[in-house]
Amino acid sequence: MYRRQRAAHSSRRVRVEHGIAHMKNWRAPARCLGHREYIGDTGQAVARLHNLALDA
Repeated sequence: MYRRQRAAHSSRRVRVEHGIAHMKNWRAPARCLGHREYIGDTGQAVARLHNLALDA
């Protein structure tokens, strides 16, 4: 049971880490989009751009 829990936690963690890595790829546009108080909006914009790139 412990191994299954570890595997489940690991797979969730990997997804989050990959999402953060993708946001780092968009760091230059994020600098242009605004300041830290707008990071939520910037994150959403980056996620939308990423999803558009996946659909293409």
